[in-house]
Amino acid sequence: MQLSDFHYDLPDDLIAQQPTQRRGDSRLLHLPVDAAHPSDRHFSEFDRLLRPGDLLVFNDTRVIPARLFGSKETGGRVEILIERLLADDEALAQVRASKSPRAGSRIQVGDCWLQMREREGEMFRLQLPQGDFAALLQAHGHIPLPPYIQRSDTPLDQERYQTVFGERPGAVAAPTAGLHFDREMLDRLADGGVESTRVTLHVGAGTFQPVRVQNLDEHRMHSEWLEVGQSTVEAVARTRQRGGRVVAVGTTSVRSLETAAASGELVPYSGDTRLFIRPGYDFRVVDTLLTNFHLPESTLLMLVCAFAGYERTMAAYRHAVAARYRFFSYGDAMLLERQA
Repeated sequence: MQLSDFHYDLPDDLIAQQPTQRRGDSRLLHLPVDAAHPSDRHFSEFDRLLRPGDLLVFNDTRVIPARLFGSKETGGRVEILIERLLADDEALAQVRASKSPRAGSRIQVGDCWLQMREREGEMFRLQLPQGDFAALLQAHGHIPLPPYIQRSDTPLDQERYQTVFGERPGAVAAPTAGLHFDREMLDRLADGGVESTRVTLHVGAGTFQPVRVQNLDEHRMHSEWLEVGQSTVEAVARTRQRGGRVVAVGTTSVRSLETAAASGELVPYSGDTRLFIRPGYDFRVVDTLLTNFHLPESTLLMLVCAFAGYERTMAAYRHAVAARYRFFSYGDAMLLERQA
């Protein structure tokens, strides 16, 4: 398949610029495997679509205030988006300026000076001599809203661009399917006999990078760090034994589980992944997927098409546009079952 196969037309006014008033207020497009057409629902019905014995897999990453604004020694303005903290005093970042800073030059953020080290592809390695990047981000960082949200971050985003179960800081973008859950929904699911477990995948800024090749065989995925623990492996095994379904909350949970099962069997895993899931991929772990609507021609849309079937998924997206669902990070959700 070619990149253009994953294009769809989306009016700009369907790109959600703000979160809903409450987390559970979003709509939910349900696409069962045995249904000819999707059904329009509300996220408040989500617990009724699961069964006792099912297993929810959440990504417990937490978004860090990864966007920094500073200036070069010459006075030019610079925007920095931290991709990954490499050490207390070192980070990998995207750097935007009218003229790209040179290796060895410095950038001022607040009263701190960052030193530009070597370039790594589209990223720069930055050093904060005798400093602590985590402290710098807490003092001067902004929530790194995605580029299609065309406004500055606000105090509301500090709460709503985080999941209520996020515990492990390190992401520069939210695992957005998890944003719909509030404590009440989590309690209802538990009371209904639905088990849950956690994985961690620190979403990187590369998730917003466009695919630049028409031939998908030539695309190289960005690297992201993840961890799947022994407790999750055991939870999946128990679910299989009782006949329940493994329900991934978000594409990041899918990529975590499928990376950990690359050998054919789900085992604990900690490290980087470049797993590129597209039509033709053989899923080993996930049965059901809750996800938001993704950008045209994105690797995340390709993953969803691989999971639920290309024609079914693209038809569901056309339905969502016609029914005026809200798209992307602060948008609505869809629940899909895996196509055999």
